Amino acid sequence: MSEAGALEALVNQQVIKAMKAHDAERTTTLRLIKNALKNKAIEKRAMLTPAEEQQALATMIKQRRDSIEQFTKGNRPELAAKEAGEIAVIEEFLPKALDEAGLQALVAEAMAEVAAASGKALTPKEMGQVIKAVQAKLLAASLRAEGRMVSEMVKKALAA
Repeated sequence: MSEAGALEALVNQQVIKAMKAHDAERTTTLRLIKNALKNKAIEKRAMLTPAEEQQALATMIKQRRDSIEQFTKGNRPELAAKEAGEIAVIEEFLPKALDEAGLQALVAEAMAEVAAASGKALTPKEMGQVIKAVQAKLLAASLRAEGRMVSEMVKKALAA
């Protein structure tokens, strides 16, 4: 899936499969993905790069997580479950999410590199540099992690 537009073609194939299987929820979610990618490409006025496609999908997941939080607070578990189902479908098209232990190791590695580059002990002021280093490592390894999780881990590690 390294070429531009490959994800959109894959989603189109999946829409057809879901329609043939009469899976209405999956079809709806896949169409949402297709539309989000198409809208992003129109906004950019060019084909999306794989990184931009992943960013669009990550945004969709973040929106759904926020919705789940709101539906849970509003005592609407059926709507929260629907959003969780959509997240599962969207995640099929993203690289594997890094588990907590793996992310901690990556944060420690990035902190060591930033500390070595700056030549001094790290303080919470260097949080931005460390987060950028972690995100670069995630991108290089074709992994992903939620930004909020990365931020919290870096903050804890710097405070320690």
